[in-house]
Amino acid sequence: MLFQSNSICPICAAPGDGWCIAQDWEYRTSADKYDYLKCPQCGTIFLRELEQVSLHSIYPPNYYSFSGKASSTVFQLKDWWDRRFFRSLLKKLPFDSLAVLDVGGGTGEVLDTLKKADSRIEYTEIIDIDSNAKSQAMVKGHVYCQTTIENYTSHRQFHVILLLNIIEHVANPAEIIGHCGKMLAQGGIIIIKTPNVDSLDARLFKHHYWGGLHCPRHWILFSEFSLRTMVRSTNLQIRKLVYTQAAPFWVWSIINLARKKDIYQHKKPLIEHPLFGILSVFFAAFDIIRSSISKTSQMFIVLTGSE
Repeated sequence: MLFQSNSICPICAAPGDGWCIAQDWEYRTSADKYDYLKCPQCGTIFLRELEQVSLHSIYPPNYYSFSGKASSTVFQLKDWWDRRFFRSLLKKLPFDSLAVLDVGGGTGEVLDTLKKADSRIEYTEIIDIDSNAKSQAMVKGHVYCQTTIENYTSHRQFHVILLLNIIEHVANPAEIIGHCGKMLAQGGIIIIKTPNVDSLDARLFKHHYWGGLHCPRHWILFSEFSLRTMVRSTNLQIRKLVYTQAAPFWVWSIINLARKKDIYQHKKPLIEHPLFGILSVFFAAFDIIRSSISKTSQMFIVLTGSE
């Protein structure tokens, strides 16, 4: 079930101010409007409240991580880019073999990428809620636990835990990170990927529809400052934080702006829009070029246990 929130920032407990009102333009799971607030102290953006509905209603069967549609040129380019990043991280781990847990891993596309990046990976497990994704992931050799991270327990220690585009989907991200920290092998790493609200596209599109909201599936969105604040409340520490490309946020924002102006109508999920691929390549290049000098709307964070 979804959570009930209020106007208090979940990171620093300051009262939030109105930031924008949004709808689910990506999958059209509901016609409801959702009120996003912004914390004036730490910059976190969060939902004021959500009605009590099943998670399955806002994560439809054609949700992108459940469908396994990773064969397009766009996804292949993303796979190549991510593989370079993951290889640079995993090669520093001092283990002969690696066990990897992917929280919200869907069909296992990212785990497939990791296995290409490091041959030491011997055990891979996914936590997710979709039964169709389960069957696809298991065919590829991944263990699949069909549940939420809040309800997951394991006696296994993992050398790598992936929280990629997941902490913005949960009611208490600090608790989830701390929970994962208990399953982290000594010397292991947690890799987080999450939107950055302190970004150019967030400011440009907030009064139209910023793709980073992924409304209503993103409940809490961070700035770098608020993310560092949250991590300090756990027993983990940040080893690395870098900005990376966030092409889908630009594309969803622009396509929805065109839809609002009746320039182009499209009833399928935005990720299946015919312009998604072309625009994604352009904005991925745009973000990659500027990521070393400015903040993009996607962050990679690497956590380790406290020393």
